[in-house]
Amino acid sequence: MANEVDILSSSSIPRLFTCVLLFISLAHSQNIVVFQPSFLTATGPTVTALLLGNTSDISLNLRTVSPSNKTGSIGSPSCVAEATQWVLTREQVGKTAVRVQLRLDKSLRMCGENETDTDCCSKPLCVLETLQVSACVGGTPQASLLIQAKIHALLVPAYPGSDNKTVIPNQVYQTLGSCPCDLTFRSCDVRCCCDKDCSTEDLKLFESQCLPGPFGGQVSPAPDYQCSVQSSENSPDWFPFLCVKSPPENNPYLGLFYQGDTITSKPGPSFQTPILSAPVPANVYIQGSPIFMLNDQYFTIPQKVLGRCVNNAPLAFLKNFKVECVTLLRSCPTGFPLQTLPADLRIKVKNGQGGDAVVDVIDEVATDLSQFISSRDAVASSDERLVCENVTLALDYKIYWKGNGITSITLTRTVGTITLYSRVALTARYSAVFLNGNFSGEPNSGNPGYQVGRPVIAGIVDTLDNDTGSFQRTSINLWKPVSDGFCSTAEKKPVLFGENSTSGCLLPVSQQNLTQCDLLRKTVTSLQAALITATYVAKNGDPDPLTATDWVNISFVTLNSSTTMEDTTGLCSGIPSHQHIRVWSLITSMVDGIPQRDIRALEVRYSLSTWALDCEGGNVSPCVDPTETQFFPITSSVTFIDIPINTGSPKTRFQINFTEYDCNRNDVCWPELAFPITKYYTGEPYSQSLAKGLILVFFFITASILGTPWRQIRQAWHSAAL
Repeated sequence: MANEVDILSSSSIPRLFTCVLLFISLAHSQNIVVFQPSFLTATGPTVTALLLGNTSDISLNLRTVSPSNKTGSIGSPSCVAEATQWVLTREQVGKTAVRVQLRLDKSLRMCGENETDTDCCSKPLCVLETLQVSACVGGTPQASLLIQAKIHALLVPAYPGSDNKTVIPNQVYQTLGSCPCDLTFRSCDVRCCCDKDCSTEDLKLFESQCLPGPFGGQVSPAPDYQCSVQSSENSPDWFPFLCVKSPPENNPYLGLFYQGDTITSKPGPSFQTPILSAPVPANVYIQGSPIFMLNDQYFTIPQKVLGRCVNNAPLAFLKNFKVECVTLLRSCPTGFPLQTLPADLRIKVKNGQGGDAVVDVIDEVATDLSQFISSRDAVASSDERLVCENVTLALDYKIYWKGNGITSITLTRTVGTITLYSRVALTARYSAVFLNGNFSGEPNSGNPGYQVGRPVIAGIVDTLDNDTGSFQRTSINLWKPVSDGFCSTAEKKPVLFGENSTSGCLLPVSQQNLTQCDLLRKTVTSLQAALITATYVAKNGDPDPLTATDWVNISFVTLNSSTTMEDTTGLCSGIPSHQHIRVWSLITSMVDGIPQRDIRALEVRYSLSTWALDCEGGNVSPCVDPTETQFFPITSSVTFIDIPINTGSPKTRFQINFTEYDCNRNDVCWPELAFPITKYYTGEPYSQSLAKGLILVFFFITASILGTPWRQIRQAWHSAAL
């Protein structure tokens, strides 16, 4: 709803300005006054217009008018004022101009039921009337302004939320998102049995096909020892005496990770310029909160936001990142972040414990610029060459933390000299890593088992750390070719759990290289070995760096050095051109219906190949020119293998050979002869079946004693005794 009728449209300002000047000159020459505009339609509580001309002795009068029932016209202006629900004010804005403003002196809220207050709207259309403002001189009207007011009531919630915030329940006592499969508002979602929008008839259609697990609403299943879980038909005899009575709110799945909090709802889209509030520094740092400097401003470093590089993005506590920003340089950079000074980077930040921490800057000079310069134009004349010194190529922050505070910050600034011709694409690298002691705050790959798509965690034994034998995290990598696909410019990508992958790069080899096969083999071996520098791999996705049982050795299938390599002129054999990684995983447990997988073994094996120049097809230059090269592929791959689960004990030889005693294959099962008196029989209470079994045993013994066979045995015994 509009709050004010604005008569100054931006698209018609020049035309309106010309009209105003024309009216002023005409009114001044003829000593008359006019309203501009002379008719308005009001949809809000405020109306503004201009009165132009000789306004020195002008008085304004306001009244309510209505059109004639016969002619439909409104009568002549009158200088007699009437009482209305509007307040009329005037403001002199020039020698010949007066701003006339009307403001509604009434609340636009809807009246409640049985409300006696008159300062409200009884109907949604709150105001519907016609107003007339008359400009009079000595009781004679000189000009008039008609206003058609049509204003609706403001519809506000009967019970507005407190401070426009959404309250998240405390998860210690209540599950957040008790029905995640409820995706459609005010509509029944199929197979979502916890959806409250589903009627009883709807649930009958798919009650046997309900979505399982947390997504289907089974967020916190009750344990088996609860008294409310076991039924009277299928419960052991001890259950009524030893079961646990506990309310469902006291659930071990609640409150393990997060506490309830409040979040402010996001404002809707607006064409107005947003008003940015000043940052409010926190007393202590928590995960995700911004880090502040001593002047209560954000501590900012270059980052990527929504896929674009931002030079001044706030650094979040315990949030690691590593980004690359490409800049096309046509001249030497002069500003941040490509031109920095160590003094400007030594910033004091709040440590979250009432003190401060100073950024310690360490400078490094890059001599190899291949990883920073991705492309450049062809070399022009020497006069066009431009040398840019001390260009900041990388900023790597290491933030050491303890508890809810920061202990120290170390910044490694990498600078270099760039030779610029016409233009060059510069790739600057920025990173931040939070370290707790000597351990990196890197995210885990699962809890407890690995999650599909997360990096496989590898480790190196750090024996220099006070001989504690802790494991330093690293990664197992594959080739990630970029741009030209050469191994010299290729990057590395981590192995993702559960995802088989194959990648590689190209190595240029000349005829001269093929005359030095041992050197060629060592070169390829070193390139492949750089992909895996670790010697251990984590069994689960949340390993403890101090617990050796959370890690398993990586098995490297070494090349047989005793094998004789048959090398000839222009041909080298035994090149480890392919590296294959095999990972064996096993399902060890289930958490909320989700299988948890652990790594049991990891093997690295190399495949050997023979390299020789291909001079067929008319391409004989590599075989003639010793420096001419051909490209040979170097590849790496990973394969994940699932270890099958053996749910039962292996069968004995007796069970395999004598199938007539197998109860699953025969109608007569002799091993279950005493089944009614075992605990697996649930046809009647265990006490009754046991009593009946004992009675049968008693009858059998009695019959045996009193029967004919026993009497004959007793007679034979007496005969032998005599």
